[in-house]
This record gives sequence, C-alpha cells and structure tokens, in this order.
Amino acid sequence: MPSRYLSFRCSVPWLLLLLQALFLSRAFFAFPRADDINFSSSFYPVFQDVNHMVIFGFGFFLMVLRRYGYSSTGFNFLLIVLGVQFSVLVEDLLLLLRIQYSEFGVESLARAVMSMTAVVISAGAVLGKANPVQLIVMSLVELILFHVSRCINSKYLEVPENLTLMHVHLFGAYFGLAVTSRFPEPPPGLDKNRSSPKSELFSVLGTVFVWMFWPSFNSVLAESQFQAMLSTYLALAVSAVAAFMLSALTSKDGKFRMAHIHSAVLAGGVTMSFTAIIIKHPWIAMILGLLGSVISILGSHCLQRCFNPPLKLQDTSGVHFTFGLPAVLGAVAAVVLRVVQKGISEQWSDLPSLGYLIFLEVGAFCQTISTALITGLITGLILNIKLLKAVHVSKYFDDQFYWEFPHLSVGF
Repeated sequence: MPSRYLSFRCSVPWLLLLLQALFLSRAFFAFPRADDINFSSSFYPVFQDVNHMVIFGFGFFLMVLRRYGYSSTGFNFLLIVLGVQFSVLVEDLLLLLRIQYSEFGVESLARAVMSMTAVVISAGAVLGKANPVQLIVMSLVELILFHVSRCINSKYLEVPENLTLMHVHLFGAYFGLAVTSRFPEPPPGLDKNRSSPKSELFSVLGTVFVWMFWPSFNSVLAESQFQAMLSTYLALAVSAVAAFMLSALTSKDGKFRMAHIHSAVLAGGVTMSFTAIIIKHPWIAMILGLLGSVISILGSHCLQRCFNPPLKLQDTSGVHFTFGLPAVLGAVAAVVLRVVQKGISEQWSDLPSLGYLIFLEVGAFCQTISTALITGLITGLILNIKLLKAVHVSKYFDDQFYWEFPHLSVGF
C-alpha cells in the first residue's frame, strides 16, 4: 500500500522546520517579555471562545467527506497553529513599516486567530484536492493578501481597524473559490467526494460549536460587546429556525436535509459580522438572520445546479453559500444601515456626505472581493506547479494518501 502513495518526507518536515525557525527568530528579537504585556483577565474567556470556534468548531465542520476525516481535522489544526504565528509576524512587519500601530499582546493573538478564519474557509473550498505543502503555501499567501486588503480598507477607505477583520468570511470564501477553480476536476466516476452519516454527524457537531461561539467572534474586538453579542445571538437563533423550516419546504419528501442544517444555521452569524455593532433594534438582527438563512439555502440550489458546472467550481464544503452569500448580504445591509442612521441623524440635509459614505462602504466591499478573486486565481495557478507536488485527481478526497492506517495492514 505505501508504495502506491507519494511520500512528503522530503518536503513537509523541512518546510515546517524552516517556517518555525523564522517565527522563532523573529519572536526572539522583536516580541516583548510576557510581564511587559498589558493583559486583561476579562478578555481571556472571549479569546478562548474564538480559539475553540476556529480550532475545534471548524475542524469538525470540515469533516464532510466520508474518507477525508483525518485530513480535515489534522490539516486544519496544523494550518491554524502555523498561521497564527505567521499572522502575528505580518502584523509585526506592518508595525515596523508604520502601516499599523497595534503592538503585540493578547489582542494581537485574537486578531491572528480571527484572520485564520479566512484560511479555514478557503481550505473548505479546496478540501480533498490540495496536499499539505499546497495548503501551507496557500495559507501564507492568503494571510499576507488579507492583511494587505485590511490595510487598504483601513488606510484609504476609512474602515475602522477592528471592522476590517470582519471581512474574513468575504475574503476567505471568494479567495477559496478562485483557487479551487484552478484545480483539475475529479473524474465523473469518482465517488470519494460524498459524505456518509458518520461524517455528516461530526460535521454538524462542528457546526454546533461554531454556532455557540459565534457571538464571541463578532464581539471580541468590538467597543460595545454586549450589543454585538445580543444582535449576533438573535440572528443565529432565527437563522437556525429558518434553516429547519426551509429545509422541510424545499425537500422533495418534506424531510429535513442535513446539508441545509450544516450550512444555513451559521448564516445569521456571518450576516451580522458587519452589522452587529451598529444595530440598535433587535428585530433588525432577527430579520437579517432570516434573510441570511434564506439566501444560504436557496443559493445552494441555484449555485450547485446553474453556476458551478459552467464555471467549473468544485466547492467541496459549500463555502460560497455558507459564508460567501451571507457575507455579501451582511455587507449590503451594513451600507444601508449606516446610510439610514447617518441620514436620520443629519435629517437628510448633507447629501454629499451621504454619497461619500456610500462610496467608502461599497468601495471596501468591492475591493475585498476583487482582491480575493484576482489573487486567488493567481495563487491557484501557483499551487499547481510541479514543485508543490500537486495530487493526481484519482487521489482526491482520500486520507490514505497522507495518513497511516495500521488496521488496513493487519487485515482488519
């Protein structure tokens, strides 16, 4: 069995050693002592919520394939522990260049973990097709590009720095879709890209964990934390109810579909990422949660049947209608709410100011998507060069290509 599979002994360990040596050397020369860092004990529980959500929640959330469970959880953990260190390093370089002014601390760790959400979402789009070397390279490139996109939004489009992090879902979804479009399509007879009852159960377990901790994710860096938590929870609750309702209505036999629950219950949290801190009335959050669930379930029908085949998109875990479309809805809702609030406060007297606000808000939204799509296409082409040992399409969606299975060698 091992002879049929390609060994990554000569690439993955040495790449990991090189990266870890780079992170360690930078930490030795640049990072302050632990007792010199300002730390609030009240911040740590919220940080741990975000940590649980990204590592445990998304790790199981990606277990949608019946023969790719080891890789889904294992590679997710590897990318996060590498990516958090690299994200802190990128922020440190931005501080040296005086593009960013936030020093190292627990909040920078929180920003690093949140930034990794973009990578995890993109990894869901290429799930089962990219090998560990490709995933590591994709993570490093995407983190750099996401930080660049954040700096553009913050410096030129006047987006508050903590709000630029809320573009992770938008950037991650469309970056991942652009990358996966450059991978060869699996052969028609390949059935390893299907789920099983066991894999769907683990995936929904991850979905529940992500659902539970999403209010902390949206509020961890917000000034009005209680307002963001309340709005996010209400939106999540309504989107979960709507997911069950729409699943029964859209199924042929009137039964619930686990795929709908897997994706649509999170739509409310994604939609609220841009608007949680500006919503003053709970009913607005509830309506956005409902709309997020609707666009997620209906979008899955339309995209999978009408758009994915001609565009040759192999969106393995459905990140487009789980994160992409609800994020677009949230960005549009944020523009509308900000314009309405500013118009009411100024009694609609300063129309040029309103026009300038719309230009900035829409510009940040379009810049994020455009950067994600263009750089994702380029990254996808880079990932398929021979040096990175692209996997043959016949080996897609298979744990045995990367992991040992002792029970297979002893005849069980």
